[in-house]
Parts: sequence; C-alpha cells; structure tokens
Amino acid sequence: MELILSLGIGVLTGSGVWLLLRPRTFQVIVGLSLLSYAVNLFIFSTGGLRTGAEPILEGGRAGNLAMHADPVPQALVLTAIVIGFATTALFLVLLLATRGLTGTDHVDGKEKSR
Repeated sequence: MELILSLGIGVLTGSGVWLLLRPRTFQVIVGLSLLSYAVNLFIFSTGGLRTGAEPILEGGRAGNLAMHADPVPQALVLTAIVIGFATTALFLVLLLATRGLTGTDHVDGKEKSR
C-alpha cells in the first residue's frame, strides 16, 4: 500500500512540475492543482496507513485514557482542499481577465514567433 501511495504522489508531483513549466496559463493552473493534490496526499499519509482500523485504539491505554487516531492530518487536508479550490477559482478568473486584455493565454503575454 505504501508503494502505491508513494508512486501516486511521485507521479502527481512530476506531472505538476512538468505542467508548471509549460508556456500556457491553463496548463500552469492544472499543474498547481496537481501539485496541491500531491501535497494533500503526502500530508494525509503522515497520519499512518491503516486499512480497516478503528479510530479509537483498544490495544493501548495510557492510564484511564483510550488512545485515539491522530485527527490533525485529516483536518489539515480538509482545510488545504478548501483553500486549493478557492485559489484555483481565483486563478481561473485571472486567466479569463488576462486573456481578455491581452488576447493570448501565454504566461508572458506574448506568443512565440513562428
């Protein structure tokens, strides 16, 4: 399971960086989204990979307190998803405004001469 998750994070990161280096604005936005998905998966994986495990761990007890799974990675990922969605929406609005003003969707505002 860890190998599949690591490969998925690596593919998302590589694809995101490759798209970030493209000359068109829409490709840069998709690259940023893929990179944020990779970071979200990485943060989520820091909580530990357990399938079929219960949120309250019965095996270990510290005094009279039951041990719980760590909820912080899930909360961070949920917050990052909401912020990433808002940022992507803002970038798309800026893309449309820039394309309307300049007439092109290249990152530097100029088309390559052919």
